[in-house]
Amino acid sequence: MQANIVSTPNPPAGKTLRISLWIAQTLASAAFVLFGSQKLFMPAEALAAMWQTQWPVEYPTLLRLTGLIDVAGGIGILLPALTRIQPRMTVLAALGCTLLQVCAIVFHATRSEFAALPLNFILLPLVAFILWGRGKRTPVAPREYYRRRPRLR
Repeated sequence: MQANIVSTPNPPAGKTLRISLWIAQTLASAAFVLFGSQKLFMPAEALAAMWQTQWPVEYPTLLRLTGLIDVAGGIGILLPALTRIQPRMTVLAALGCTLLQVCAIVFHATRSEFAALPLNFILLPLVAFILWGRGKRTPVAPREYYRRRPRLR
């Protein structure tokens, strides 16, 4: 007698993992929106004094661009999954935030701005966890309406 065993690559995610992902998404979203808003709306000189580095004054366009990317990433890491409208965008936002943190680490390390690195080393595993969790382990299902939209004739 042969048993029909169907193996899935990943067993269903537990409640603890799902809750941990929502907490991580909320924290990452808050951090990216907060830091991005600072980069967008505070004067570069004030940020340079607060962060004890001159790069915001030296590269104001980079400052505003990274602020915009931070805010977009912060919104994208939470809102699509929360509303279940295009939740795969959360995975793409987490990928973008992961790449942003790697670039930030390289940027600050090459400028010997080691005081900035602890925040990047905290955010990097946080967004990598979201990328893994929402990408592979426990993706958020889209709303039914957005999955099968009737065609208009």
